[in-house]
Amino acid sequence: MPDPSAWTCPAPLRDRSVVVPGHGGGGALSAELVRELFLPAYGNETLGGLADSAALTLGGARLAFSTDSHVVRPLFFPGGSIGDLAVNGTVNDLAMSGARPAHLSCAYILEEGTDLAVVDRVAQDVGAAARAAGVTVVTGDTKVVETGHGDGVYLTTAGIGLIPDGVDIRPQRATPGDVVLVSGPVGMHGVAVLSVREGLEFGVELTSDTAPLGGLVAAMLAVTPDLHVLRDPTRGGVAAALNEIAAASGTGVVLAEDRLPVPEAVAAACGFLGLDPLYVANEGRLLAFVPPGHADAVLDAMRRHPQGAGAAVIGECVAEHPGTVVARTRFGGTRVVDLPLGEQLPRIC
Repeated sequence: MPDPSAWTCPAPLRDRSVVVPGHGGGGALSAELVRELFLPAYGNETLGGLADSAALTLGGARLAFSTDSHVVRPLFFPGGSIGDLAVNGTVNDLAMSGARPAHLSCAYILEEGTDLAVVDRVAQDVGAAARAAGVTVVTGDTKVVETGHGDGVYLTTAGIGLIPDGVDIRPQRATPGDVVLVSGPVGMHGVAVLSVREGLEFGVELTSDTAPLGGLVAAMLAVTPDLHVLRDPTRGGVAAALNEIAAASGTGVVLAEDRLPVPEAVAAACGFLGLDPLYVANEGRLLAFVPPGHADAVLDAMRRHPQGAGAAVIGECVAEHPGTVVARTRFGGTRVVDLPLGEQLPRIC
């Protein structure tokens, strides 16, 4: 088999002096922004790990700490809202370190002229999502910008949680032989948001998969604390998450395309729009790199949990082509699954 790590393909020039939408898309432009601007400005060993949340030791306790901003348009969509996303996004980032989420902050940036009924609806969704996730919103902030300088409501949440003893989950721990699992069907959130934004109809209503994943992770850890990597494939989808893990660990990943659970409606919508489901954002799914000796038991535990009922094995971690993700296609071929350059679907989270 050819060595995919030696393959190249042309890409647009990325030398830019101004911010573009792709800088917030979770792909190559986002990675460059972090690597070339933010890390030199205030980089440190903890930040340099580039995990979904920072693992810290404070007063003898191991804490996970994460923050996330949400600028989704529209504010309300089938299956959720910006309020759900704000809570679940941060709760899930904490869970990807194996932490038990505990407390959140929530800051609102409101545009002048926004109906207070809209703000109330968002706040109610934040509260309901926090209760469903088993966390409390304990602090926050509110700012208002002039008409035309915002888009109704933007939210920023930060959260903390406790990491149990014996748990060490981070992208650098991916190891050749690890089995790659996904917790359920992918692509639903991004296509659901796009469908209502653009007024598209695909014959069936697509709903976002936004959901808290802390309970699912707890069920997986009950099988074994030795989960190597967890990652929720949000911006940039499964493709971006796998590339980030491969790069951080210096290993290769082989993905079996025919095993990836893609709902028929998502596949049809992506085909119509020219999108690849691998790059479409999810808000209630996780990827897990699990040692082979524990993979079957972890998969069984996932399938017995409501948020993991559609869990599947989708690939493996390999020593070959380090840092590169390769997909075996349904037709027997092989293709490189690269980090997306920018953002297929802007403003979806």
